[in-house]
Amino acid sequence: MATPSTSFAPSSVGSGATAVATNLNDNDVASLGQLRVAYARLQKELGRVIIGQHETVERLAICLFARGHALLMGVPGLAKTLLVSKLAETLSLQFSRIQFTPDLMPMDITGTDILQENTEGRREFHFVRGPVFANIVLADEINRAPPKTQAAMLEAMQEQKVTVVGKTSRLEPPFFVLATQNPVEQEGTYPLPEAQLDRFMFLVELDYPSEEEEVLIARTTTGEAPPALDHVLTAAEIIDFQQLVRRVPVPDHIYQFATKLVRKTRPRGLTAPAWLKPLVSWGAGPRAVQYLILGAKSRAALTGSYMVRLEDVEAVAAPVLTHRLITTFAAQAEGIDAKQIVARLLQETIAELTHG
Repeated sequence: MATPSTSFAPSSVGSGATAVATNLNDNDVASLGQLRVAYARLQKELGRVIIGQHETVERLAICLFARGHALLMGVPGLAKTLLVSKLAETLSLQFSRIQFTPDLMPMDITGTDILQENTEGRREFHFVRGPVFANIVLADEINRAPPKTQAAMLEAMQEQKVTVVGKTSRLEPPFFVLATQNPVEQEGTYPLPEAQLDRFMFLVELDYPSEEEEVLIARTTTGEAPPALDHVLTAAEIIDFQQLVRRVPVPDHIYQFATKLVRKTRPRGLTAPAWLKPLVSWGAGPRAVQYLILGAKSRAALTGSYMVRLEDVEAVAAPVLTHRLITTFAAQAEGIDAKQIVARLLQETIAELTHG
């Protein structure tokens, strides 16, 4: 199969992306085949302990290989913690879970200096690392903690480093944060501001399992302990695949499609449809375009494609855009949520591309 020639990929998200020409050479093509095989093994291994949730697994994998972070939204009991811990197990990564509570302090996440005696009997400060020093971090119920603690976690996500008492420590790659929120109970919580929500690449919404899946859950979880999973990838291999994802070519019309789709979400923009303006008070920013492209690249790589296709952008549009749209009271009164708005915008933009 012929390999694509040239594409342009953002070198980074949130720090002034630049256009860099890339080519897929023979080694890249072979690596894409290896990634597809590894992803199939990952799905198979997780399927031994996780019933259903196929779309969730796909979206988490897309996020991981795109170097993004995800916000998981779902009621308790949907195996969010089990899924994330088993994902870390199959990928040979260090896993850490942080339960956010109202009294959680930033130092409980990042770590702190403690006074210890050395072998010579003198006292000196020694930095004790916090749970954020892991490869996969589950920030459970992140909206339970006050803004100062949330900010410490989100700074680590963005900068991949923490600063304590003037000393900066790097977080070892790969670094992947999965934060959860309970959509039902909102009393005593500190909702994440829109600017902080924008730092998450995906909003992954978990739904209840089907009846058949729930019967299977009851059978498999009320007997013996779940099996230990085989290791599929190492940290070094994941980093290599993350770099490979950045080199996946993107046709010009895909860049234009992603940009048009995001610009239509802005009610004050010239391209926003008339029906959207009374429903949306604030649309998605430029980071949404970057994450649409990166998510599409990652999905294309995981499925073994040598180029980003329109269907890849379609698949990541909802998780990228839903949490970046702020709906008006009029939309809420009519029972229209951001996911429905994104679905209609996507349909209309595809129709324009097809008939244009």
